[in-house]
Amino acid sequence: MSPSREEVVAHYADRLHQVLQKTIAQNPNEAEFRRAVEPLLEEFLREMGLEPLARAEYTLAQGRADAIFNRLVIEYERPGVLKPKPDAATRHAVQQVKDYLSGIAQRERHAKERLAGVAFDGHYLIFVRHMGERWVEEPPVEANPHSLKRFLTWLAGLASGIALTSENLNRDFSIEQLRTQTILRGLYQALEKALAEEGLVRQLFEQWRIFFSEAIDYSETFGGRKLEPLKKWVRKAGLHIQTPEEAERFFFVLHTYFALLAKLLAWLALSRHMGVRLGAPVFSALAAADGETLQKRLGEMESGGIFRQYGILNLLEGDFFAWYLHAWSSEVERALRALIERLDEYDPTTLSLFPEETRDLFKKLYHYLLPREIRHNLGEYYTPDWLAWRLLVQLDNTFFAGTPSPNDEKLRQKLLSTRFLDPACGSGTFPVLVIGRMLELGRLLMVPERDLLEAILKNVVGFDLNPLAVLTARVNYLLAISDLLQYRQGDITIPIYLADSVRTPAEGQDLFSQGIFVFPTAVGDFQVPAALVTAPKRFDRFCEILESSIRSEVDPQAFLERTRRELDLNPSEWDDNARKLAEELYTKLLDLHRRGLNGLWARLLKNNFAPLTVGQFDYIVGNPPWVNWEHLPDNYRRSIAPLWARYEIFSHKGFDAILGKSKDDISVLMTYTVMDKLLKDKGRLGFVITQSVFKTGGGGQGFRRFRIPQGKEQFTPLAVIHVDDMVDLNPFEGASNRTAVMVLEKGKPTKYPVPYTVWRKKRGTRFTYDSTLDEVLSATRRLHFFAEPVDPKDPTSPWLTARPKVLKAVRKILGKSDYRARKGVTPSVNSVFWLIEALKRPDGLILIHNLTEGAKVEVGEVSETIEPDLLYPLLRGRDVKRWRAEPSAMILITHEPGMRLKAIPEKEMQTRYPRTYGYLKRFEQVLRRSAVFRRYFIRKKGGELVDAGPFYSMFNVGDYTFAPWKVVWREIASDLTAAVVSSREGKTIVPDHKLVLVACSSDIEAHFICALLNSSIVRFVALGYAIQTQFAPHLLDFIRIPRYNPTDPLHRRLSELSQAAHEAAQAGDEKRLEALEAEIDREAAKLWGLTEAELREIQESLRELEGEVPAAEEEA
Repeated sequence: MSPSREEVVAHYADRLHQVLQKTIAQNPNEAEFRRAVEPLLEEFLREMGLEPLARAEYTLAQGRADAIFNRLVIEYERPGVLKPKPDAATRHAVQQVKDYLSGIAQRERHAKERLAGVAFDGHYLIFVRHMGERWVEEPPVEANPHSLKRFLTWLAGLASGIALTSENLNRDFSIEQLRTQTILRGLYQALEKALAEEGLVRQLFEQWRIFFSEAIDYSETFGGRKLEPLKKWVRKAGLHIQTPEEAERFFFVLHTYFALLAKLLAWLALSRHMGVRLGAPVFSALAAADGETLQKRLGEMESGGIFRQYGILNLLEGDFFAWYLHAWSSEVERALRALIERLDEYDPTTLSLFPEETRDLFKKLYHYLLPREIRHNLGEYYTPDWLAWRLLVQLDNTFFAGTPSPNDEKLRQKLLSTRFLDPACGSGTFPVLVIGRMLELGRLLMVPERDLLEAILKNVVGFDLNPLAVLTARVNYLLAISDLLQYRQGDITIPIYLADSVRTPAEGQDLFSQGIFVFPTAVGDFQVPAALVTAPKRFDRFCEILESSIRSEVDPQAFLERTRRELDLNPSEWDDNARKLAEELYTKLLDLHRRGLNGLWARLLKNNFAPLTVGQFDYIVGNPPWVNWEHLPDNYRRSIAPLWARYEIFSHKGFDAILGKSKDDISVLMTYTVMDKLLKDKGRLGFVITQSVFKTGGGGQGFRRFRIPQGKEQFTPLAVIHVDDMVDLNPFEGASNRTAVMVLEKGKPTKYPVPYTVWRKKRGTRFTYDSTLDEVLSATRRLHFFAEPVDPKDPTSPWLTARPKVLKAVRKILGKSDYRARKGVTPSVNSVFWLIEALKRPDGLILIHNLTEGAKVEVGEVSETIEPDLLYPLLRGRDVKRWRAEPSAMILITHEPGMRLKAIPEKEMQTRYPRTYGYLKRFEQVLRRSAVFRRYFIRKKGGELVDAGPFYSMFNVGDYTFAPWKVVWREIASDLTAAVVSSREGKTIVPDHKLVLVACSSDIEAHFICALLNSSIVRFVALGYAIQTQFAPHLLDFIRIPRYNPTDPLHRRLSELSQAAHEAAQAGDEKRLEALEAEIDREAAKLWGLTEAELREIQESLRELEGEVPAAEEEA
């Protein structure tokens, strides 16, 4: 049998090492060194099927266009020139390599990413290549058999097939490719046919729905307009979908295709280690096999048999996506054959050559496969590696940063014993990065590969609810440890589990369910005796006994006896009830097996219970799902509702609030559940999370208790160690998520103020999803702020963030205002109540037409003549600027002064305003279906839903709506912008729901309030504690604006200054306005007792937040 490529590389590495030792001893010059080494390298290249091209300055080897490398340059230096700590001569040698490579790229028009070079003097090697937009030079490494093997592997990369990169995979397997379209069509048609009948395919589809619907409600995700981009995209494959149900089936097919690609790539990747048994030659034979053989071999792969031969037990576990084997057709066969034929041309050498290019390969591929808009509808935002790495460094700087001494025994022990969990691991970004760092530390600390592999498999764990994510995470995990597989001591299990970190299996609490854990599936509920779940290894072993017994169809009593004996169960644990439950579970699964519906239930059981059996961790890290509570499927919301109360997170009242009226995020609940159950005492959690948890009420307020209830008046405290505020960066591709990175520690209380780093983009710089952390650091500046509760008496209040001196100063203005802010009017459907006045008739009636531009609810354009009585000038967000507000439309108000939330009764409306009633009646069904009407104007009475107001009722209407003077500001804005409004043509101006207002009885009072709100002082506090762009009514809960006192000259002066500022803004006099605003700041500072120095600090901090002045750029 001919040797494998790896064996050839190892053989020549040893020979090259011997030549170097002999040559260097003779103290050669550069030419003599080159003559001694080059013949052996040429021999190696020819063995690889390559022809070396000698150049005067360097040796050039070349490969095919889509190989891992097209060209590789070897720059020889006289032995002794290169130094371990680069000096001028070393830097010169590296620069020569870069210059040669740049010249080749320019002359031969090659992408720099496919070029590489090595500076080599016999003592040291320096590897150089191009990544992204920069050259990457590795530190000099000593020329030993290990580094020489890597050098020759780089050379061998020239002889590779197609490089295994996401770019090449996208080129060959995206939906634009005919082979992909053929596969998707064939699978979709096969699925439609199979779902029309009872059988395993339907059961697998239903079980996939159970898992997937816990994270995604398809009727919500692809309802209405959201279906359109998917319909358009799916048409590329020649398929037509019309409903959310068809969208769900298509995604099952798409996930099947993606899963199949991942499985085949795993098989291909492992071929480097498995030789002929599993190697690449199988693919060419597989593509040429007859249909029956192809189906059989794919069945062996899907069941995991191929991987189990090599001792990898759970890479594939007969998952949901193997259904196509049970719906086989000639179309499916042809499509899969074309897929395998193309994959046969790929070379997995890329994996060990450049792990950074193939790290989380499937994340990038999935990015390419699905359009961004569709991924975002699904809530799929994949974590950029630079962001994940920043979080890891913040979590444990000593572990994840720097180069340790080879003799650092403390770090060595930490490497082998520290446990990491990602409870929502997706495709495996965090586990793979952790493994990469462990491999790097293992090499630096000279840890035996066997020990390192054992530590990784024991200590780096992930959970996810998405079956496709679990599969890809397992494959990525396997690729990350592939170079260690040859050192394994026995069978291995990849510790990535299909499990829910939030809704973990729980023991029943009532008389009939005590001692029982229940696992719901598509084929019924499985009940497990508690005695089998309490010990981690016991339950895993029970599942293995269960599966092997079913496969062999052993007698139930034999199964029970084997379970008792192998698990060493004592009589109190293995009582009649436990034996009965275990027997029922076994007979149920055995029946499924005999009916051909088996295959994965025992494995699903094992995965589902993993959160109870994997033990606790030193670090929990990840990017939990950012799914708003009200967007979760109803059944899932109901099942986890008690957990919000358990952890005292939820602050809304009533069960109705829990089931949809809150704006809380599931990531909040996951933070508390995993810290409680899975984090060791003094352990740390690092999450990428929405910044709103630090700045809003609701679930954010409960989150900021930072304590885990442990029974009556007992709590485990949580300390906030650090927060990164990355809202300005928008790190998730194409999404304006409010991103923050937080680190918490279990077992000690939070001490305020908390370090809080605000990240800002530098002008003229850019970075991408694929940038490194160093590139992002150089493209940003960090403002080193601190955070503390805005209300000193309420530790759960939103955080105020500022520099330390400013925090001290603004405490003087914090407190409850003497005024109350309100939201503007909320119509049920804007496009019905927002109107344009087209004509005033002589009889007093008004010809109107409704405003439909940008409407969320589609209604037709209507022109109608109505009574003028209920029409008011409408002020919208776009109409308000600082010191100036002008209405641009009209609004129909169906409530009269004094009626508040009670709209004019229908009979009265019909009598007094018949034309207005007729206009509204056109839209009755649209108004009744609106979210506003259903939420606020429908009640339960006697078990039935009844109207609590006329169908045209409006929300946020009160006496304040009709106040003669109002101070208004935009709720959604980048800065606080307040103005004073009164009336127009005798009608009070009505702000809409995107505006916040304070009702006033006089213009003097309104201008006093407006002056304070527009001061730099209040604007800074608003930006410092509120979510930027959300200046809600609660602003006045925390800013101490006193009641206007007409006898106080300071109050009168502030009012006069606001009136003057309104006049200057109206006239467009910017210079005068600037002077007036400066005086307003000084007068406001006097009112709150701020010194001139404190005012300057606040003004400078405000400019800093707005990006007007440079800040220190050192890293936090």
